[in-house]
Amino acid sequence: MSAVLQVRGLFKHFGKLKVLNGVDIDFEEGKISAVVGQSGTGKSVLFKSMIGLMKPDAGTVRYRDLELTAMEGEKLFALRKHIGYAFQNAALFDSMSVAENIEFPLREVLGIHKKSELRKRVAEMLDWIDLPGIEDMRTDELSGGMRKRVGVARVLVMKPDVLLFDEPTTGLDPVLAETINNLVIRVNRELGLTCLLITHDIPAAFRIADRIAFLDQGKIVAEGEPSVVAASEHELVRNFIRTSFGELRV
Repeated sequence: MSAVLQVRGLFKHFGKLKVLNGVDIDFEEGKISAVVGQSGTGKSVLFKSMIGLMKPDAGTVRYRDLELTAMEGEKLFALRKHIGYAFQNAALFDSMSVAENIEFPLREVLGIHKKSELRKRVAEMLDWIDLPGIEDMRTDELSGGMRKRVGVARVLVMKPDVLLFDEPTTGLDPVLAETINNLVIRVNRELGLTCLLITHDIPAAFRIADRIAFLDQGKIVAEGEPSVVAASEHELVRNFIRTSFGELRV
């Protein structure tokens, strides 16, 4: 399986704080990959650097045959249409209804303004995320789980090839978290998207991901299929697994 995203030698510092210290990682096309690690180790910085929201100090990110880190302006904007980003707190616009939130990228990025087409696409996405008929609701009327799903719908309406999930289950109870984890699986299997996620939910990562990468001190210290990572001798990885599972069997 080929890598849809390839990261090589990625560095990102904020003053004296070294966040990324030479990250090397491939994300395989059509797979679910999870990046895990302690809080503050740079997982979100890695994702934002990968899609050009942050400019790394050194290193390269390639999307298929294109070097994303060498792009600016319109070229980078055009490439980003292929890569969706589901923010940790959904990042919905509070001044807009659910429908207006989902319509926003269709209007502003794809230039679709025909009302009937917008309504059709919004209704299709809400049906797909199992929230039909909520077009006119305000975002402050949504529960945490509903906000997360509407945030995903707003990304999916653009029909990207790759979808990055930043802590998709943060702040949710176990039942709602399971719903969102299952949504990630649906996005991957039913829509055929490559899914990348940052998560602190280690059991969920081992359950739904095809590949797992542990980030520690700015580098990937363990990577591979869940069974491979579970057998890692790295102290941080073993401590994470022991704390999350006891003795892990995969």
